[in-house]
Amino acid sequence: MARMCEVCGKKPMAGNHVSHAHNRSPRRFLPNLQKVRVILEGGTVRRIQVCTNCIKSGKIRKAA
Repeated sequence: MARMCEVCGKKPMAGNHVSHAHNRSPRRFLPNLQKVRVILEGGTVRRIQVCTNCIKSGKIRKAA
C-alpha cells in the first residue's frame, strides 16, 4: 500500500538534507500515517491509513 492518506490524499514530499556546510542531498518528508479502524458511510468498519491531521480535525469517525 502506498504511503498516502486515504482521506485527504496526503503523500510524501521531496526536499533536501542541508548540512552545516550547506551540502545538499535528497530526502523525503513522509506524512504521519496511522492505521485506524473507521466507520465508513454505509456503516461498515474498515482499517485504513489516515494522517494525524485528518484524525485531529474529525474528518473520520473512529470505530469502537
